[in-house]
Amino acid sequence: MSAQEPKNTPEPENTPEPSGVDLARVALRAAKEAARARGDAAQQKKQARRGGLRSGARADGRDPMALGSAINRLITERGWEAPAAVGGVMGRWPQIVGEDVANHCVPERYDEDEHVLVVRCDSTAWATNLRLLAPTLVARLNEDLGHGTVRQIKVLGPSVPTRRYGPLRAPGSSGPGDTYR
Repeated sequence: MSAQEPKNTPEPENTPEPSGVDLARVALRAAKEAARARGDAAQQKKQARRGGLRSGARADGRDPMALGSAINRLITERGWEAPAAVGGVMGRWPQIVGEDVANHCVPERYDEDEHVLVVRCDSTAWATNLRLLAPTLVARLNEDLGHGTVRQIKVLGPSVPTRRYGPLRAPGSSGPGDTYR
């Protein structure tokens, strides 16, 4: 290879740098796993001195795990605590906001990066009402989920029906709203 030929080096990928919370979560998880491994190694040494590894009446890492425990472990390992908690809020929406509001306003999605809960209402009156209740709801949600999980509630009004093209449409018209522009 001559000095003039370009080298085939892989380009670094553009991955976002982990935030402080993510780094702390990863460090805590690594420390827990290291402590668990040290404890397991000591346990195995004791068992080896006594005549080898064997399964006994006491629980160890090889025992089956209950489904709920396995799911909680997976959520913790992956760092999905906040999205899972917000998902639980969406399931308990009527208990959190009350039956009247829940009949007219439905949570659509949660933006984890911006900590915004998007809620759609079936009328503009309910959207206005929910906008007035938003600070109270944010405080109630953060009480339930942890401080800072939801910073803002974005309220959307009813979705507008699409304009249909048909035989009664005038050429050049922009629809029923053309007289208001």
